[in-house]
Amino acid sequence: MAVGRKKIVVVGLGMVGISFIEKLLKLDARSREYNVVVVGEEPHLAYNRVGLTSFFEHRKIENLYLNPLEWYTAVPDGALSYHLNTKVTEIHPNRKTITCANGDEVSYDILVLATGSDAVLPKHTPGHDAKGVFVYRTVEDLEKLIAFSANQKGTVGAVVGGGLLGLEAAKAMMDLGCFEKVKVIERNRWVLSRQLDADAGGMVVEQVRSLGADVLLSKRVGRIEVTEDNSVKGVHFEDGEYMECSTICFAIGVRPRDELARQSGILCADRGGGIVVDDSLQTSHPDIYAIGECASWQGQTFGLIAPGVEMADVLTFNLTQSQHHQPRLYKRPDLSTKLKLLGVEVASFGDFFADRDGPKYLPAKAKKKPASPLSAVKVLTNGAPPAPVKALTYKDPFLNIYKKYIFSVDGKYLLGGMMIGDTSDYVKLVPLVKNQKELDVPPSQLILGAKKEGADDGDDLDDDTQICSCHNVTKADVVNTVKDGTCKSIGEVKSCTKAGTGCGGCMPLVTSIFNKTMKDMGNEVKNTICPHFNYSRADLYNIIMVKRLTTFQEVMKEAGVDPESIGCEACKPTLASIFASLWNKHVMDKPHHGLQETNDRYLGNIQRNGTYSVVPRVSAGEITPEKLVVIGEVARDYKLYTKITGGQRIDMFGAKKQDLIDIWKRLVDAGMESGHAYAKSLRTVKSCVGTTWCRYGIGDSVGMAVRLEERYKSLRAPHKIKGGVSGCVRECAEAQNKDFGLIATEKGFNIFVGGNGGAKPRHSELLAKDVPPTEVIPILDRYLMFYIRTADKLQRTARWLEALPGGLAYLRSVILDDSLGLNASLEAQMQELVDSFFDEWAEAINNPEIAAQFKQFANTTETVETMELDTDRGQLRPTFWPSDASAKEDFAGLSKTWSSLTWQPMLESSYFKGADDIPNGISAAVKRGDTQLALFRVKGKYYCTQQMCPHKRAFILSDGLVGTSSSSPSTGEAPYVSCPHHKRNYDLSNGACKNDSELSIATFEVEERDDGMVYVKLPPVEELDEKLGTKKWMVKSGEAGEGQLKELDRKLGLETPAGGNWKGHRAKKPGVKPHAENRMRRPVEVMAGGGGCGSAPDW
Repeated sequence: MAVGRKKIVVVGLGMVGISFIEKLLKLDARSREYNVVVVGEEPHLAYNRVGLTSFFEHRKIENLYLNPLEWYTAVPDGALSYHLNTKVTEIHPNRKTITCANGDEVSYDILVLATGSDAVLPKHTPGHDAKGVFVYRTVEDLEKLIAFSANQKGTVGAVVGGGLLGLEAAKAMMDLGCFEKVKVIERNRWVLSRQLDADAGGMVVEQVRSLGADVLLSKRVGRIEVTEDNSVKGVHFEDGEYMECSTICFAIGVRPRDELARQSGILCADRGGGIVVDDSLQTSHPDIYAIGECASWQGQTFGLIAPGVEMADVLTFNLTQSQHHQPRLYKRPDLSTKLKLLGVEVASFGDFFADRDGPKYLPAKAKKKPASPLSAVKVLTNGAPPAPVKALTYKDPFLNIYKKYIFSVDGKYLLGGMMIGDTSDYVKLVPLVKNQKELDVPPSQLILGAKKEGADDGDDLDDDTQICSCHNVTKADVVNTVKDGTCKSIGEVKSCTKAGTGCGGCMPLVTSIFNKTMKDMGNEVKNTICPHFNYSRADLYNIIMVKRLTTFQEVMKEAGVDPESIGCEACKPTLASIFASLWNKHVMDKPHHGLQETNDRYLGNIQRNGTYSVVPRVSAGEITPEKLVVIGEVARDYKLYTKITGGQRIDMFGAKKQDLIDIWKRLVDAGMESGHAYAKSLRTVKSCVGTTWCRYGIGDSVGMAVRLEERYKSLRAPHKIKGGVSGCVRECAEAQNKDFGLIATEKGFNIFVGGNGGAKPRHSELLAKDVPPTEVIPILDRYLMFYIRTADKLQRTARWLEALPGGLAYLRSVILDDSLGLNASLEAQMQELVDSFFDEWAEAINNPEIAAQFKQFANTTETVETMELDTDRGQLRPTFWPSDASAKEDFAGLSKTWSSLTWQPMLESSYFKGADDIPNGISAAVKRGDTQLALFRVKGKYYCTQQMCPHKRAFILSDGLVGTSSSSPSTGEAPYVSCPHHKRNYDLSNGACKNDSELSIATFEVEERDDGMVYVKLPPVEELDEKLGTKKWMVKSGEAGEGQLKELDRKLGLETPAGGNWKGHRAKKPGVKPHAENRMRRPVEVMAGGGGCGSAPDW
């Protein structure tokens, strides 16, 4: 045995024993803490005892094996050894060994008893030992029955017991074809009396009889009549009747095999037998456990496989996962069963006799205050009170279908039920009972079903429905531009209607409406990312990965429409994201910087006034006081507006580009990293406190969330990714509206995927249930990498999952079942990305070339404010934009109005070194007087424009992406710059706005001279400032009028003090005494006066 590994010995190689071994090997596969030795008494490998009846058809034990022989021998690294046909005779707890019948002694560190049970043979019944008497338990029992029955042609075979095993045995004897008749003897008034009520059991009796078997009810065997050679002749019943038969198979129950434990001094139950175990399944001796039918838990033993498998789950989890998760306790087992007996579908689930015996368990919300107990006399005269439940019954005698579902009195909780004939809803109903979740449908709907609703594709929306609130675009606006031929692509729809050019939140719906309209017209809907590529994002991702392309130019030559094209604002960020998610290079390196979307260009979210937000990573929302102090000092020193985000971290707004390096140096020196709030990547993994502090927690949600956020931080994806981990079903971390979310259960974590908030919220779906902590990361690795490989550009996981062919079922088959054989590749790729992590801000600080880019102007160290600031609740913020902030002057026409123009040196030409080798060229903001200008060099040519985008008067054009509308440069089309804020595209040659005809920008001639300077042909400074000066166009306080909430403040009776800081002063009036009695006089007076809206406060 490998040094350091513990040795687990399992006694018993039945269905529960092998289940324990399989689960342990799986959970221990990564850490390899244990080696397993299993000792089986039977000469066979573990086989399916539930499927014994099929043995009569094929007579091959190998067909019943749960795992082939190769499985046992293929377990790697000596983790499993097995011994068959070996009986364990003694346990020596003090020296931790067992002794076998062959004299071998085996040591153990942990001993697991899975000895099962024996079939009950009524030894008090005369004739029980006659020839022709059998039990129905093992393969050996069946082989004896088969051999004996071969010589009983034309006789009667009897089965004693009308339970699950009895009906199985009856089918087996009928299948033998040796008996003239098979009769089932049941002591109760119907069969399956432990699972079904009288109506359901009676229906089964009718169907069993229709299949050719006799069923004798309310019959008890008194004695077995035998011949002189002690062979079965017949049965005498206790009521005096007699029945001839040659063969009797007893199927009247099982008895736990506890004799080995009992004789070794391990505590066993006196009544009913069984090895006594606690909630952790430990016996009275340390390191000895019992599971399955041999175990007695809370005075109960279970003759079903499912409770034993659940025991194996609990024990293997605790042996392998307890250091990562709160240990599990064995709780109320699920005794639900679903079988096909003699061709009849039968199922029972939950508390299926709650209407007869009263509910064993009720959800807390369904419990009522107990009534006063009835006297014995009243119970005798009036009968017992009805159970606090209600039953809903459906019976179809024509199709032989019976369903009875039992609910709490208020109908909000399903408690249990039974089914005959149609059991298709079994898998849906069992979780409702087990989870005790409040129903969101009427009880009748569970039996009768619900009406199906239409697909959510926008087809049911009226034409005048507003789908873009930013620009008041209706559904009809989009549909009509497609139908009249104006728009043939999403990009053209955006240009024509402006839909999606504001916040962008409407784009999924706009896309859906566009696609459906195109299909309705019989047109092809292309999923290409832009006119420069005839491929989708997923196609390009695979091309880049397989061919190992690393630059925009390589991709354009390999897959672009024109190999010389410079691309556009759609394809550049898409390829930048793909490069980052494949090769993980710094996004500000020269080959990639010009491809980045607005926020990635300077590693921060650009704000309304051109400043940036600063968000350090706070994994799982856990932060030390020392780091909080540093954040506070930074925010104070740089006058940053500070807010707690929904993702449990701290956002600092208003950082100027030229201050970002210094700000982040202080944060990095304090041990903080980039939070990637600016990137299409993992943002946060939100958590509750879980077992760290919460008295309700059952999982270490903080610990798991920290591990997940630390693993996936900086991971670039088609869109942002958010996660959440809740420590219990109270779900305080809101994990079910995240791209991935975990909710702790007693068995591990439930993994949810494909959820999001935002413009179109979507609840996430359950991908995997009760996942052990050690298996969470491999599943999420595969899920995230599969999403990154296959999603469309800017597609959240919610929309991706909705569009994925086959939906969640397909995703499960890929991620959990490895149906595509990709799992090893997905996991390996994720591990490479994790191993290549670096902090982008730490690298930016330490890289002089990158750090040099953080300037407001390239030609001066002067700085200017670009928007006035107001104070709100004690903090500075940009003044509000007016309702129409646009400057709609003819800026492009200024070239004809200047009094004179002269060439002015603006910047050293060395600044633009290498510009011709990269697709976005190089740009710079420069200052002349009070005017800000934007300089560009793209494909060997210089351009100069005003720095201000007139749409919102933001001074940011030099940071925009450069592109062309045409896929081919041969058209001679000049490039345009796309405004970082709202994607207004301005022609760099003539200043015209390509997607908003009301806007334009001023342009100027540029040339590079031999003196190493770049010159711009400009008017006099005073004239330039008069038309384009910063002070003239910056948005100023008061332009937006009164604050958006001013009217509300008046209604509330709040007078906003200087600085707007009335927070914490709600309704504080002179003379208010907090501890005095509040007499509630006015509400009563209003009620007395007749009430009505007119008496209420004037809203």
